[in-house]
Amino acid sequence: MNAQVSQPAAPALPGPEYQGKEAFIDRELSWLEFNQRVLEEALDQANPLLERIKFLAIVANNLDEFFEVRVARLLQLVEAGVPVDGIAVMDSPAKLEAILKSCQKSVKQQYKCWNEDLLPRLAENNVHIKTMAGLGKDEEKAVHAYFRKEIYPLLTPIKLDPAHPFPWVLNKSLCLLAILREDKRREVFGVLTIPRSLPRLVSIPSKEKGWKFIFIHDVVQHYIAELFKGYAIKSCTPFRCTRNSNLYQEDEEADSLIDAVEAVVHNRRRGDVVRLEIDKNAPKKAVDALTRIFDIDARQVFRVDGPVNLNRLASLFNMVPLANLKYPPLHPTHAAHFQDPEDLFHEIRERDVLLHHPFDSYDPVVRFIQSAAEDPKVAVIKQTLYRTNEESPVMYALLEAAEMGKEVVAVVELKARFDEKSNIQWARQLEEKGGTVVYGLVGLKTHCKLSLAIRKEESGFASYAHVGSGNYNPETARRYTDLSLLTSDPEITEGVSEVFNFLTSQSRGPDFKTLQVGPVNFLSETLRRIRKETEAARAGKPAAITAKMNALFDKEVILALYEASQAGVTVRLIVRGTCALRPGVKGLSENIQVRSIVGRFLEHSRIFHFLNSDSGQGAAVFMGSGDWMERNLRERVEVAIPIKDPALARQVEEILTWYWADNAKARIMRGDGSYVRSAPPPGEQAFNAQEWLTRKHDGSEAPAQVTRLFPPSPEAPAQAEAAETAR
Repeated sequence: MNAQVSQPAAPALPGPEYQGKEAFIDRELSWLEFNQRVLEEALDQANPLLERIKFLAIVANNLDEFFEVRVARLLQLVEAGVPVDGIAVMDSPAKLEAILKSCQKSVKQQYKCWNEDLLPRLAENNVHIKTMAGLGKDEEKAVHAYFRKEIYPLLTPIKLDPAHPFPWVLNKSLCLLAILREDKRREVFGVLTIPRSLPRLVSIPSKEKGWKFIFIHDVVQHYIAELFKGYAIKSCTPFRCTRNSNLYQEDEEADSLIDAVEAVVHNRRRGDVVRLEIDKNAPKKAVDALTRIFDIDARQVFRVDGPVNLNRLASLFNMVPLANLKYPPLHPTHAAHFQDPEDLFHEIRERDVLLHHPFDSYDPVVRFIQSAAEDPKVAVIKQTLYRTNEESPVMYALLEAAEMGKEVVAVVELKARFDEKSNIQWARQLEEKGGTVVYGLVGLKTHCKLSLAIRKEESGFASYAHVGSGNYNPETARRYTDLSLLTSDPEITEGVSEVFNFLTSQSRGPDFKTLQVGPVNFLSETLRRIRKETEAARAGKPAAITAKMNALFDKEVILALYEASQAGVTVRLIVRGTCALRPGVKGLSENIQVRSIVGRFLEHSRIFHFLNSDSGQGAAVFMGSGDWMERNLRERVEVAIPIKDPALARQVEEILTWYWADNAKARIMRGDGSYVRSAPPPGEQAFNAQEWLTRKHDGSEAPAQVTRLFPPSPEAPAQAEAAETAR
């Protein structure tokens, strides 16, 4: 990394009683608290039933990734004898012990939720998850026919012996381990993997009303003797192993980054086992054999009371067509005038456009890129790509533009975890069409969300930009809350252009105008603005910081916030996930409040509001791609931009106001790192920010009165007065 990264002075440390680790919450334990909040949504009977099942599947999937990445890394640190990692809250062995205990407890809660709550409620709605023992004769006949025709041909049973050693088990694949009796004295193991191409839930034909399903592992278990013919089956147990999925790559040693990453992705499936999930009734002999084969200890074995992969329960959502068991459909606001390229660019020339997804449609963002591809006046398109989907309209537009001879430059992040394969495929296709593909900067991930179109107009070349907090993926844009800004503001577009030059040429001393760019000035500007509020408070002036992000885990930023709190700055933080800061602690953070919102949509937008701007007129409001985390501030190329239009800044303030007023899905963080669910005052209705935003964009009624967070706007007193009640 050749850019000059500013190094701000370290903020003052907290008081003696909170020196060192006691001033912070452990990162991994904080993440587990977040996943527990997601589990609360699965347990919440106020949520529609199939949505609760989706939440349970999300909890399981989150835990998969946690083991693949965080636990895997921690195991490596323990093995290497490295005592701490990052903010030192506890040493690695103690942290590992605490994490595994917490995960065991969480897994038991997940299966209790499934068995004692969700399964019975499915049955009440004529959705039945059957076992082979519970099938009628006709149903069993139909299931056996399905097994012989659709399942049996794809299975490969392996009896373990010197000629057939234990096979390599793919990461997170569903497997069965059978104990086979050859004769009265001798028992051997048999193993098979159920291909991922097969559904984990099989629909059972039935003449009765409703829906019936059976887990595929139950079917294969029942007919296992047809696979291991001639053996007596003593037991048959489903299991699943999770492997280390960290990328091992020293960029400096790679001749070709794309080839190196492609090879690592291929080898990801071959990482060390970090967790074994196995049926609770598995014989000790089977568990002992697998722990020995996978070289794990008893703490990494999770005995489960049900299917070994709760993530696959998500398929029920589409298999059961009961609208009353799902959230009402979202009808996002569409911008019809964005369909014609000329109208679109004219609109952006006239004014900045702020979109709040998914309540505002993501279509204008897609249309912006498609219009740039179609419009003959557009000569150059520059695009960052962090996560894409397989049928990405954004990528198809870039391919079309390159094929038409436009200059298309794509900065593709090859190491976007779990999306590397898709990104590699798109990168190769774009290169084949004549596009220029750059793989970012060595040692830094390109995480910013930028699109730039340069258009030939009567007055010369004009630049148009999209800057967002979310990925260029229309699928996730329907499930994540994000902000987008479409602008032709010269300061912002010139700054965006400079970011692209920084990414492609590693330019030194870049001038990003008003943009905050990690790792160059994102951290220093964040600390400067926190200190500006601190100085204002010490001078007896109003001072406040309100920020919304995915995670807060940076020591310097946290210490600066502690200092601000001690000076009297009001600090409000909406942090969805990990938070290492301790709020509300006497002598440390009395003026800091932290809330987390977990609901229908994944909160993903990043907003930063400082009451005192550099001009002294109004607040400084920013949105962007990065959190206040070490990796975002120091190890990734991030971009945060100012919201310069006063009307749009007020919109952002309204968004923050509504989220802070949430007392339905918000959880309030306590100083010990635990969370308590918010609740409406006695006699008042609960206010759900996401639900209100959904209804607001449908043109529904205004919400109950919410407390205004920000002072009246001097240029629009009437509008500010109306903000007493959110519109």
